[in-house]
Amino acid sequence: MSTTKSIAIQILMLLSAFAVVYHHTIVKLISDWSTDPNFSHGFLIPFVVLYMIWHEQNRLRQISIQSSKAGIFLILFGMLVHIIGNIGSELFLMRTSMVITVGGIVSYCLGNKMLKALIIPVCYLMMMIPIPSILWNKVAFPLQVIAANLSSHTISMLGIPIFREGNILHLSNTSLEVIDACSGIRSLTSLLALTGALSFLVPLSSMKKWVLFLSAVPIAIVVNVVRLTITGGLAAWVGPETAHGFLHDMSGLIIFTSALFFVYLVYLALSKIESKQS
Repeated sequence: MSTTKSIAIQILMLLSAFAVVYHHTIVKLISDWSTDPNFSHGFLIPFVVLYMIWHEQNRLRQISIQSSKAGIFLILFGMLVHIIGNIGSELFLMRTSMVITVGGIVSYCLGNKMLKALIIPVCYLMMMIPIPSILWNKVAFPLQVIAANLSSHTISMLGIPIFREGNILHLSNTSLEVIDACSGIRSLTSLLALTGALSFLVPLSSMKKWVLFLSAVPIAIVVNVVRLTITGGLAAWVGPETAHGFLHDMSGLIIFTSALFFVYLVYLALSKIESKQS
């Protein structure tokens, strides 16, 4: 039996065992992607990871395949994390263990050099895992207050009387609550997933890749403030009903498209700086 065929059989057997062990975890994860709009981008992550691997195929072919016993320990560690998560009914641990186990399978079947070459795509799989509620709420509420505070200033600059009370914006004809969905965290998680993949694929230095990745944070905050300002402006000038329904939903789509444009501008600026330095 050839080495390649033997490795293929080992990978197939391990993936089959993986599917059996993680069946319920995967089904619940897909259910969360389907029902929670904050993590609907999870459907795309596995396909993005496959593209990242395909993009690096020429470099990966240069790496010699040599099975590593360290992979067994990594797989066992992943199983241990899964068991602990299962006992504690902690979905985040159970889902994180999937990523650890995938890393172990890569190490055991293809070697540590291959795992090192694929460490970013493997870690990128974490983007598909919903953040625990306790952590999500600790980030979302401050973002709600920041977005409400900045928006109240920009709306006031438009000459519209406004009073802010926490995360609620009081206009003369209506009140707008900056709820969880309006905090910008949904745009932030989606943008981080996007800039993470883009940073891996584009030919920039490591430092500039980090700048591109983290640019998602200020961009998500700024475009969300713009969205809230437009919503407040429409509510004051046109009518309170414009702050809800179709126009509200469309403004979210338009603003997110604008965020993608700003990410592209950041990439162009970094590329220009890179070309001048080389």
